[in-house]
Amino acid sequence: MTAHKPIRVLLLEQIHPDAVELLQSSGFEVTALDRAYDEDELVAAIAVVNLLGIRSKTNVTERVLAAAPNLMAIGAFCIGTNQIDLTAATMHGVTVFNAPFSNTRSVVEMAIAELISLTRRLSEKNELMHQGVWDKSASGSHEVRGRTLGIIGYGNIGTQLSVLAENLGMRVLFFDTADKLALGNARRASTIKELLHDSDVVTLHVDGRPENKNIFGEAEFAAMRDHSIFLNLSRGFVVDYSALGAHIRSGHIAGAAVDVFPEEPKGRGDEFVSELRGLPNVILTPHIGGSTEEAQEDIGQFVANKFVSFIADGSTSLSVNLPGLDLPRRRDTLRLVHLHRNVPGVLARINGLLAEKAVNVEAQLLGTRGEVGYVVTDSASGVTQAIVDEIRAMPETISLRVLF
Repeated sequence: MTAHKPIRVLLLEQIHPDAVELLQSSGFEVTALDRAYDEDELVAAIAVVNLLGIRSKTNVTERVLAAAPNLMAIGAFCIGTNQIDLTAATMHGVTVFNAPFSNTRSVVEMAIAELISLTRRLSEKNELMHQGVWDKSASGSHEVRGRTLGIIGYGNIGTQLSVLAENLGMRVLFFDTADKLALGNARRASTIKELLHDSDVVTLHVDGRPENKNIFGEAEFAAMRDHSIFLNLSRGFVVDYSALGAHIRSGHIAGAAVDVFPEEPKGRGDEFVSELRGLPNVILTPHIGGSTEEAQEDIGQFVANKFVSFIADGSTSLSVNLPGLDLPRRRDTLRLVHLHRNVPGVLARINGLLAEKAVNVEAQLLGTRGEVGYVVTDSASGVTQAIVDEIRAMPETISLRVLF
């Protein structure tokens, strides 16, 4: 068997210190940086990295993965994973984790704060006050109670927002391409057009799949109610912001809050460029929907724990790209973790090989997902380097790990 080597971890984009502490306490060697890496920087650094942690600004491409022979897992310390080439990661034997629930509450609270602020035109009042102008006018200022919130994307964030909005006295419409259970008194819209026609506030909470690119453009803004409000706290590339700007300048859209953009600065202090700058009753924030101390602490702990479990036990529970397996570890066993192309007969061949060598299987679990299969096998004794080499040499093998 090969000698144990230290697990090297590279964390980018200011991952929470709790993640660093947890990984270091597990015996990993951790390098943590506050900024994102571009592709060239990541290619130059990735060769010796076993675990990579990123947020939304670092892109993990096929080129990066091809330069990463020792990479075992990537952790997206956020919800989205569209910055990672998931297909290439899978084919290179790299497991991908994210934090699908940890910042839900933070995003929802920000959406609630913004829809109230925009409906009351608080940002304009604030700016005038800082200029020394006292304008105690109710013109264009409304309560949210009794108004209709249209939610496009009824996932973890959309559903929680739905419940809190109803608690404020709002009516809720939602649209989702998947069948979703309506919570409370929320009502499902059969089309986006129906939702836009009936909503006073429209908020996007869709995921980063490529087919969502530019789903909200000129036609959608034109279909919104006069003097309605628009929010996007999901993905920057799903909205045509030039069209949004035009509808705000015309007065058709009364206000907007935008937290995500097609192109975002790499680091703190870099210039932010957008056609939405300077527009009235528009709240612009630097992709901070999930950036509360509570959310970042929870995300850091969640993804770091996924790393630790994966390295120690081969657990892929809640993996984005591999079958989610979590086989309890037995004492005094050796574990084989085998990622392979999903073709018939692989498990039979592995077990046949183990049987030929008189290796007794103590526990085993197989899962498949798309083009790959993942099998975890525990044995008490008898697994030799020769057996490991034979399994690794199987044409279907993508990666094989031996855990003691």
